[in-house]
Amino acid sequence: MKAILNRLYHHERLSKSEAKKILVEIASEKYNEAHLASFMTVFMMRPITVDELSGFRNALKELSIKVDLSDFDTIDIVGTGGDGKDTFNISTLTSFIVAGTGQKVAKHGNYSVSSQSGSSDMLANFGYTFTNNESELRSHLEKANICFLHAPKFHPAMKAVGPTRKALALKTFFNMLGPLVNPSSPKNQLLGTFNQEIARLYNYILQDEDINYGIVHALDGYDEISLTSGFKLFTKNGEQIINPEDLGQKRIQQSEIFGGNSVADAAKIFTNILDGNGTEAQNNVVLTNAAFALKIVDQRKSFETAFLEAKESLFSLRAKQTLEKLVGI
Repeated sequence: MKAILNRLYHHERLSKSEAKKILVEIASEKYNEAHLASFMTVFMMRPITVDELSGFRNALKELSIKVDLSDFDTIDIVGTGGDGKDTFNISTLTSFIVAGTGQKVAKHGNYSVSSQSGSSDMLANFGYTFTNNESELRSHLEKANICFLHAPKFHPAMKAVGPTRKALALKTFFNMLGPLVNPSSPKNQLLGTFNQEIARLYNYILQDEDINYGIVHALDGYDEISLTSGFKLFTKNGEQIINPEDLGQKRIQQSEIFGGNSVADAAKIFTNILDGNGTEAQNNVVLTNAAFALKIVDQRKSFETAFLEAKESLFSLRAKQTLEKLVGI
């Protein structure tokens, strides 16, 4: 690792194969914590390249425990995290709303590293038992339209870096990898990134793959559609900037989507919204994200139609029922 670090400190780049090899070696616990921390911080000080991110991704996918859910035509709705905005769990709520419409969701997630509450924190809070058993996950999809893929259950390689990531408590390139390594390889993905550069990297990586995807980055830094500003959307058809007003939505304030100071605070907001008692701002944010997820699955669908489907899922309490079914299974 010392030789690798010296190269990186001299502004050299890793090839795709080198990046893959290094991450495989990290997974085998070949390096000590000081070297791991140094390696992670390099990519916080300079941009990661497409080859480096692709190599890291290939290593994690190769080492992962895979599940075949392909006959369910699922979508994953997930962000990088690390945007420092401390919102409530928008992508997780969005996932339940989308599942409430009847669309199957294979949600990939993890505990929070740099915010108050990640998707795994939220599911654990509600009593969900994490599993990597394929038959159980298939059963969850059949009964609740959603299953949850807790990253540590599928990526044993991540165990080697867990303590270092926790000690750093900062976003690293592992935040960038999470949305790209869903072990079920869903054919539909709505991905959010904490900066536009990462969104472009995702686009370069995914554009040649046989999947439907949308990559979003709010221009004021959120890793989801926040309605606090316009957002950049990347798809196979190109890229565009979309403003809330273009969607018939009001621009909102950052304080209106704050997620609280603890998992308990975030869980209270989560259940309040699923109960149909969210504020207008909270509701519109999750419904807008859900509408874009539904549009990814069926690109012929208008935003207005998708938004109404999402709204029906939320206010008929079908989204709430998907959570109840999932945690009750």
